[in-house]
Amino acid sequence: MSEFKLEVVVLPVSDVDRAAGFYRRLGWRVDADITTDGGGRILQFTPPGSPASILIGTGLTPSAPGSAQFLHLIVSDIEAARVELLAKGAAPSEVFHDASGGYNRFAPALRAYGPDPDRRSYASFVTFSDPDGNGWVLQEITTRFPGRIDAGVTRFGSVAELAAALRRAADAHGEHEKASGGPDTNWPDWYAAHIAAEQAGG
Repeated sequence: MSEFKLEVVVLPVSDVDRAAGFYRRLGWRVDADITTDGGGRILQFTPPGSPASILIGTGLTPSAPGSAQFLHLIVSDIEAARVELLAKGAAPSEVFHDASGGYNRFAPALRAYGPDPDRRSYASFVTFSDPDGNGWVLQEITTRFPGRIDAGVTRFGSVAELAAALRRAADAHGEHEKASGGPDTNWPDWYAAHIAAEQAGG
C-alpha cells in the first residue's frame, strides 16, 4: 500500500507579513521564505516536533482569510504548552475539557474549565487563533488509542516529549517493582517495552 503523508496545510491570510510575524514569534521553524514574480511572498513554517507544515502566502488559496478552523496540534503537557503560548503573545484560551465526559472540543457549550479530571489522553484542550482568525486546537495526548501507531515503530518529536515518556515509564516501573516485590535490574528493557506499548495504545 502506498504511503500518503500529510505534508503541508495552506492557511488563508490577508496580510502575509503580519501572519509571518505571528508564527515566527511562536518559534515555528521557517523552512522557506520566497519572493515571487510580481512582489508576492510565500512562507513555509513547521511547528516544533511536527512532521507537517503550513504555507502562507500571496494568492495561494481562494479560501477566505481566517476560514481554516480546528487545526490540531498535539502536546504532551497541555498546561505547559498554554503557558508557552501565552508568553509568546498568542492569547490562548484557558485549558478546558468536555463537561459530558467525552472528547468534544468543537462545541463551546460543552466546555468545562481545567484539564480532564482524570487527565485522560485526548481529553484536554486549549484553543488559539492567528491574527486572521485561523483557529488552532491544542490536544493533550500521552497515550495513543490502539491501532493509531505501529507497535513496532516508536518516535518522538522532541527531547521534551521523550523526557515526559521516560517520566511516565519511571512511575509505572515503580508500581511494577512494588507489585513484583523487589528491584527489577532489567529496567532498560522494561522501560523500552513500556514506552513502545504506550505509544501504540497498548
